[in-house]
Amino acid sequence: MRKGVGDVKNGKFAAQKSEKLSQARFCLAFYCNIENLGADFMSIRFIYGRAGSGKTCFCLEEIKHKLNDGANHPLILLVPEQFTFEAEKYLLDMIERDEKMRAQVLSFKTLANRVFVEVGGLARQHMKACGKSMVIYKVLEENKEKLKVYSKASRQQGFVKKISEAITEFKRFDVTPFQLIDASEKIEKLGLKEKLEDLALIYSSFEEVLHKNYIDEEDELDLLSKKLEKSLQFEGAEFWIDGFTGFTPKQYKVIEKLLKKASRVSVTLTLDPSIDSIDPTHLFYTTKKTEEKLIKICETNGISVEEPVNLNKGIPKRFEHNKELAFLEKNFFSHPYEIYNEETKNISIFKATNMYSEVEEVARDIARLIRDEHMRYSDIVVATKDLKRYYKLVKAIFSHYGIPHFIDLKINITNNPIIVYVISIFEIYLKNWSYESVFRYLKTGFTGIDKEEINLLENYVLANGIKGNKWKERWEYRIDYKTDSLLMEEREKQIINKVNEVRERVYLPLEKFYSRFSHSKNVKEACEVLYDFLVENKLPEKIEKFIEEFKNRGEFDTANQYAQIWDIVVDVLDQMVEVLGEEKISLEQFARLISIGFDEYQIASIPPALDEVLVTSVDRMKSHNSKVLYLLGANDGVFPASSFEEGIFSDEERNLLSSLDLELDRDTKAKVFEEQFLVYTALTSASEFLKISYPIADHEGRSLRPSIIISRLRRIFPKIKVSTNIVEMDTDEENLNRVTVPLPTFNEMIKSFKKWNITGKIHPIWLEVYKWYRTKDEWKKKLEDTLEGFVYDNQIKRIPPLKIKKLYGEEMEFSVSRLEKYAACPFAYFVQYGLKAKERKIYGFEPPDLGIFMHNVLNEIAKALEKEELTWQEIDKEWCDEAVDIIVEEMVDKIPGYILKSSSRYRYLANRLKRVLSKAVWIISEHMKRSSFVPLGHEVAFGENQKYPPIKIVLSNGEEIKLIGRIDRVDVLEKEGETYVRIIDYKSGDKTFDLSDVLYGLELQLLVYLDAILESAFEGKANLSPAGIFYFKIDDPIVRADKDISDEELYKEIMKRLRLEGFVLKSLDIIREMDKLIEGTSYIIPASINKDGTIGKNTKGLTEEQFEILRKFVKKKSKKLAEEMLQGDISILPYKKEKETACQYCPYSSICKFETNFKGNDYRRIESKEEKLWSIFEEEVKEDGSQVDGRTEGSDNNEG
Repeated sequence: MRKGVGDVKNGKFAAQKSEKLSQARFCLAFYCNIENLGADFMSIRFIYGRAGSGKTCFCLEEIKHKLNDGANHPLILLVPEQFTFEAEKYLLDMIERDEKMRAQVLSFKTLANRVFVEVGGLARQHMKACGKSMVIYKVLEENKEKLKVYSKASRQQGFVKKISEAITEFKRFDVTPFQLIDASEKIEKLGLKEKLEDLALIYSSFEEVLHKNYIDEEDELDLLSKKLEKSLQFEGAEFWIDGFTGFTPKQYKVIEKLLKKASRVSVTLTLDPSIDSIDPTHLFYTTKKTEEKLIKICETNGISVEEPVNLNKGIPKRFEHNKELAFLEKNFFSHPYEIYNEETKNISIFKATNMYSEVEEVARDIARLIRDEHMRYSDIVVATKDLKRYYKLVKAIFSHYGIPHFIDLKINITNNPIIVYVISIFEIYLKNWSYESVFRYLKTGFTGIDKEEINLLENYVLANGIKGNKWKERWEYRIDYKTDSLLMEEREKQIINKVNEVRERVYLPLEKFYSRFSHSKNVKEACEVLYDFLVENKLPEKIEKFIEEFKNRGEFDTANQYAQIWDIVVDVLDQMVEVLGEEKISLEQFARLISIGFDEYQIASIPPALDEVLVTSVDRMKSHNSKVLYLLGANDGVFPASSFEEGIFSDEERNLLSSLDLELDRDTKAKVFEEQFLVYTALTSASEFLKISYPIADHEGRSLRPSIIISRLRRIFPKIKVSTNIVEMDTDEENLNRVTVPLPTFNEMIKSFKKWNITGKIHPIWLEVYKWYRTKDEWKKKLEDTLEGFVYDNQIKRIPPLKIKKLYGEEMEFSVSRLEKYAACPFAYFVQYGLKAKERKIYGFEPPDLGIFMHNVLNEIAKALEKEELTWQEIDKEWCDEAVDIIVEEMVDKIPGYILKSSSRYRYLANRLKRVLSKAVWIISEHMKRSSFVPLGHEVAFGENQKYPPIKIVLSNGEEIKLIGRIDRVDVLEKEGETYVRIIDYKSGDKTFDLSDVLYGLELQLLVYLDAILESAFEGKANLSPAGIFYFKIDDPIVRADKDISDEELYKEIMKRLRLEGFVLKSLDIIREMDKLIEGTSYIIPASINKDGTIGKNTKGLTEEQFEILRKFVKKKSKKLAEEMLQGDISILPYKKEKETACQYCPYSSICKFETNFKGNDYRRIESKEEKLWSIFEEEVKEDGSQVDGRTEGSDNNEG
């Protein structure tokens, strides 16, 4: 790799510091050129000019001229740090040669480096921002008991950064800890008083640690102003200070020293000297105050002030060929302003529906400028106040349009996978091996575990809720959990073995790291342990591999980011050792420290090409050669900004401190006023075109208002062009503007074709565009594939029968529930049973788990009754409670890691289930006590090798299918030589029996179960008759009633709530046998008896003939569904019944993409058809040659 952590074994973590040879050569050149030490004349000269007046050009021209004057003194252009590269480029472009190296571009930082190389100042190690934050964290931890205001805030996220910013502000404005203490003694307001005392303590403690061995960035200017006195290299030099609107107190000190050294210092100021009175709200207030402070320094030091250079004459140089932009510069902030009544061609406004369409419009226009106006990409600047918000959009859309661009934004590294990997090592330990922390670590791509293994492990961990100490032990949890099956299949064993092998590869290296870390004595040893872990796990090599892959894919920006990250990791470790090397530290503190260190780093992109669009923030703009500016996001409150964060002090506190002569940074009100200078700079930065845009909605659809800039532009330029994409216009111009570069134009053409497909209208331009693509070999395939989409109906073709059998299985056995699922939606059935797709199992107790659990408990209850030789009629409430408690506990205990004992929450749920099941068992017992029916069996299975045979159905092609199943309970009644059968199915949720669902195949189960028993001739009995088909809801209902309700009334209410749901044989005798205590409405079955002894109209009853019709219909429906299924019909055809649809809880919606807007996609609508149902059933059955005589459900039939 490019960098290691020094000599690890010797503990040398500090990166080797080498003197810059270029700096040494520069100083040597100056020493050789200095002839006359000391200057006879020291002066300052101000160069006034509004935006675009040519201040920078004036400075460069003077430097160029003086290079030819035969003198030897240095010529220095001093600019802000972020503009040094651009200024050097301009200088090199302008001067032909500079053999004596007289002309140089410097910032305050590089000026300090020059001086320190000459007279010393590099002895103390430079503390980086991350080291500074670490010291602050250490200071906060050591002093937390002494702090008053910040004792609790010290560990809050971002607080260290806030304190760091406060100390930076104190240093920039020359405020010492003693001044903070002095101010606190003069203040009566307790909150501010204690805040100042806390800050003074933190600040002084920080300085004490810092100045033992280090110097930070803010101290450099202090040291520079001292060292300048000894420096000889700038004696008699001439300085041009350009690009600043103001200076900090420390910068003023440095300028003061330069004024004493230099023959002349020229300072450019964006100012109009013709304006006499300037108040704090004025556009040029800040630059005017800068001038006043510099004049005061000169007066104090006896330095003469030369006659200023005023460049505010005539049209500004930048706009000499563009009267619109010149008019804008002059009038935008003028009061009163003039009106530009001519047609406006060079300034325009775009109103976008959203941010995406805003950026896309800019991309189209750039493509047009390059194609039609023959501009270079480097002539264009795109700027916005909120670059972070636009960054990803610009990157994606400009890449889509093939626009080379450089985004001038430093990106935080905390979300980079390398940093996530390092942080996650500690998070796993601190969060007790939580699912989130472990898989955040694994998914970084640096663990050596591949994606398939991670997916396997993740599914297993999620399904079993694995965390904490469970990672230490071998896992034996079931994959396909069934409480009644404890035998593990071979395939399952193989998977569990693989899961455990991956578990060990995750757990063992980390556990070794934690063990070694716990034995480290201090920060230095802890850093060694971490570094060794990263190297042992080949992190540097893996990073290099990723970098190569990114480069091969053309992702150079990402490759550049990854190339910097390892150096940053090492730098952070270096700083930790340098600053806190011998300190004792816990793993939690180490994790906090390293996170704080990473928070201080940002990555800047390196411009890969000269000809590219610059995308920047308006507060970093400094471009003198841009011809076009696109200003994005001109929204109210965004640009100009209407509010700012106050920082460590509120505005009120800043004003109070200012009254005590404690000068700090400006308050938020002043910053709001200074925003107008930012607006002024942005609007006047381009020389040919200004294009301003704003979205009317953000990415979440919230409405946005235009900025005041928009309304003011429209007043000054009443004829300005305002375009929008809110309503698309089908004009020649609009269509032509959408023709840009191949890929986006192709997409626009397809959009037009889609509209053509609907409206029958298309602009001729797109037919010509289509012809162009059709002639290009590289576009033919894409064109054909895309046009095929116009006939796409989102439906699936049938699968050949042979293939479908292989998918569904050759056995030709189907459970009834599978047929019902096929009826609900053939495609969902195919995905589940053909493709074998499964939802990811998440550790929890979901409704399906609840249903299985309850069924199994009730089955165990039946076994317990049989074992104890008891009947349902013989048990009481106490027996129910005790039996359920024992069975539930046994079931919970017999499976390793079973969820119902995993936490206090689930243990509570287990107790709740005991109450529900106990109530269910008791209700079943009560039902039996009131009934003459007795259980024939529980969990009665029918199928091959079962007690009862499967139901066999011969298909039209002669093949035979078998319907199999398991019936929760079968009850029988022997009466007068007949055996009456009723089917009971347990449900944990609400379930009603609707005959319209039978018609459409959605409700077959109970009738098939009935058929299975009636056709079996069990126990040699031939005379079998249906008595009823019912659902029994397992529940513990909450009864809301008066507190005076009696036990009897409460009992009846509970019985009514848990009454069987379904159909009873419409026979007075059978109804009375089913509920021997019936009087009026039954409490246990859906039946009632009138006072005259007839069957009540509220009875849900069926005659024997109707049962027969339904049985035959269900067979026919089952046959039809099976034939459709086996013929390969996998249509996307979900049912819809009123508001209920098959899609509601379907896990496969992301696969089928069902949408009623698609051609061919619609629901199969279920209609009640109550008045027609029986005629439909009878008609269907008659077609099979059966003569039946059935009556409707509500007929007055008083069979007895």
